[in-house]
Amino acid sequence: MPKPAIKTAAKPAMSSAGKRGKPSTPKSLAKSQTTKPKTASKLKAKHGEQKRLHPRNLHINGYDFPALMASYPKLKTFVRPTPYGALSIDFADPLAVKTLNAALLQHHYGLAFWDIPKGALCPPIPGRVDYLHYLADLLFEGGKVKRSAAIHALDIGTGANGVYAILGHQVYDWQFVASDINPQSLTNVQRIIDNNPSLQGHLSLRRQQDDKAVFKGIIQASDRFELTLCNPPFHGSLKEASEGSLRKVRNLQLNRGEQPKATSSATLNFGGQAAELWCQGGEKQFLTTMIRESQAFAEQCLWFTSLVSKQENLKPCYQALEKLGVDTVKTIEMQQGNKVTRVLAWSFHSQAKRLQWRNQVISGT
Repeated sequence: MPKPAIKTAAKPAMSSAGKRGKPSTPKSLAKSQTTKPKTASKLKAKHGEQKRLHPRNLHINGYDFPALMASYPKLKTFVRPTPYGALSIDFADPLAVKTLNAALLQHHYGLAFWDIPKGALCPPIPGRVDYLHYLADLLFEGGKVKRSAAIHALDIGTGANGVYAILGHQVYDWQFVASDINPQSLTNVQRIIDNNPSLQGHLSLRRQQDDKAVFKGIIQASDRFELTLCNPPFHGSLKEASEGSLRKVRNLQLNRGEQPKATSSATLNFGGQAAELWCQGGEKQFLTTMIRESQAFAEQCLWFTSLVSKQENLKPCYQALEKLGVDTVKTIEMQQGNKVTRVLAWSFHSQAKRLQWRNQVISGT
């Protein structure tokens, strides 16, 4: 079986998969980059593009606080002028962040209700919807992206917020199965569904009973998914997760020109419960398990994808995928502000079969 064609894209529009084998090295390849899979090519974004969101992202020009406050008055309590004259919130305040999310989801995505329990992960909406826009590009492989209720997606580790499934349906009309190991998280997502008629009948929830499994126990024999997506827990322990969250808060304080203050875990801005932030072995182990299990469901899933927070975890993923003999591997680089995140995507199907599958699903034939 041929080696996978591993590609890295930084441009918004995904190019179609190329011929198998080792692709030619693009002119934009940085000379200093020497550590990469032997079948991989690395495309750098043009100067000035790296901090941009996807062109279809509604938040590409920042937050329109006057409009958000007009449609969601609760946000007014947390909005204040910055030293530069713009409006913003205190991103170190967890209640402010949660209220901003609720405002964004109502104003831009038509949600009548959204809430999470105290301490649950409160994800930044612009970055989450960016992932979905790139997945749409991936699915249509350079063609025109279309909304379609015929597309089925699986969200692994949906958390108490459920934002990937919610946004994926509201933006692209995709149908979702959302899974999680925490029953309390699923209970909260069900509460969100129950309070939003637009979500009812389009999102279904499944609990993962095995803390060492990813797809096993979730994907059923009758399932067919065009996409799977995941934001894996990237810490290896509770201590590591707490230290990382505290660093985030201190950096926010420094960015505002403040002296870092002593911060307890109870006041962390983006929150996060155990299963949302850490697992045994951290992100690397989670990704390894996901890749290994994906082979058993190769005929049921068109594209497997996951966020990869730590760049050093890409190489072992490439090696594991090569051993499985997958047909195509792509790495999509996203950057919001100073944070770089990568989407790792792989398919066991050839490009011709992927296009046939997708077209049949959308046309209903």
